[in-house]
Amino acid sequence: MKKFDYEAVDGRLLRTFLAILDEASVSRAAAKLGTTQSAVSHSLAKMRKFFGDPLFVRSGSGLSPTKTATSLRQPVQEVLDGLRTLAHRRAFDPKATRARFVVAANDLQRDLIFPQLLRELEAEEICVEFEFIPSGHPSLAMMRDDQCDLAVTPVAPNGSDIVQKSLFSANMMCFFDADAREPPGTIEEYYNADHILVRFPNGGSSRLVLTGVDQSKMQKSTVCVPNFDAVSRFVTGTRRIATEIDLMKLCTLSRLDMAPLPFESAPVVMLMIWHERRTSDPAHVWLRQRIQAVIDSRSLNTALTNERERMNGGHR
Repeated sequence: MKKFDYEAVDGRLLRTFLAILDEASVSRAAAKLGTTQSAVSHSLAKMRKFFGDPLFVRSGSGLSPTKTATSLRQPVQEVLDGLRTLAHRRAFDPKATRARFVVAANDLQRDLIFPQLLRELEAEEICVEFEFIPSGHPSLAMMRDDQCDLAVTPVAPNGSDIVQKSLFSANMMCFFDADAREPPGTIEEYYNADHILVRFPNGGSSRLVLTGVDQSKMQKSTVCVPNFDAVSRFVTGTRRIATEIDLMKLCTLSRLDMAPLPFESAPVVMLMIWHERRTSDPAHVWLRQRIQAVIDSRSLNTALTNERERMNGGHR
């Protein structure tokens, strides 16, 4: 039996292995890790020597894992989790450590929270790296396979190892261009309207959180877009409408007009979710506290209150 040199393997090497396994590409793994392709290739060569297996073979334009590589996902993840547990024993100093976080969030959550958070951190001379990936409707695999550190979403996957915390609630509203039309005043007008739909690349749509209406009666959307940023461009100057949460008026859909729906839809609760392995990680505890502080900040609460009061007084 081959004798392994265990000291030749560290957390960075194992994280590189998982990145290649997730991305099926050396170049994409390098981009995900924020390093060079040559560094990833060098790490892959070391891992192949260590495990005595090619681990990945060329398949078309990408890489396919061998049976050995596939079988290693769980034990490698467990080793990394163990290393994180050791790190939990020390305090986290954001000014002394350059932390990096991968956050899964659609453009609303990203734009509502993180620009303000980054401004606050820069004012405190704290340097943190963020990578934002679209969350769509986060899956268990996204959280369990270390594809992100946390997600901000109204739809959490159902898993006993997924932790969630409420951040804020919002109301579903009708967005439209008042220069082109009035908002639907009745449920029939709403059903017959041309609705723009946000359909996420990883499946599902923003309509999942809409309640109080028979969606099967809604006219089929003539336009589907992959993110909320595109909604304004396809609504402006047309009779199309979009049904999204009122907080989008503060950022993503600020150029559109907003009015109540002609029916009652339950409030949408925005959640911060993460895998249980990160619950006690000092760096992640710090990040979650800073995100909550942004939500609780007087400036954000004032903006939300002012916009809702303005909406109650008229469409604009």
